Formats: sequence, structure tokens, C-alpha cells
Amino acid sequence: MKILLGEIMFEKNITYPELARLSGVSRSTLHRMANGQKTNSIEHLEQIAKALNMRISDLYESDWK
Repeated sequence: MKILLGEIMFEKNITYPELARLSGVSRSTLHRMANGQKTNSIEHLEQIAKALNMRISDLYESDWK
């Protein structure tokens, strides 16, 4: 499963500090998630999806969506 966080942030013109403030997820966690260095918790995905006004499933690429 590939997280599309970096691509989505670019499309929405939002920075790590802005998304961290809106979602409550730390900048370092967001950065690690976007770079595939962190296992993504459903809680973090939900917080990010709410902040971006998206569905959780929009945040990742998978054949099983």
C-alpha cells in the first residue's frame, strides 16, 4: 500500500506545518508517512483525512480499495 500524502499535499498546496496544525499529527510523523518510513495508524489516517476533507481511502493507493 502506497500512501499518497506527498502528492495530495502538493495538489492541495498545503505544507507539513499547515497539515500538522490542522490534523494534530506531528510534522515529523507526516514526513515519515509521506516517505514510507512509518507504519500508518488508522487514527493518524483518519485525522489527516478529516483535515484534508477527504476519505481515508483517498490517502493511499491499493488494489484492495
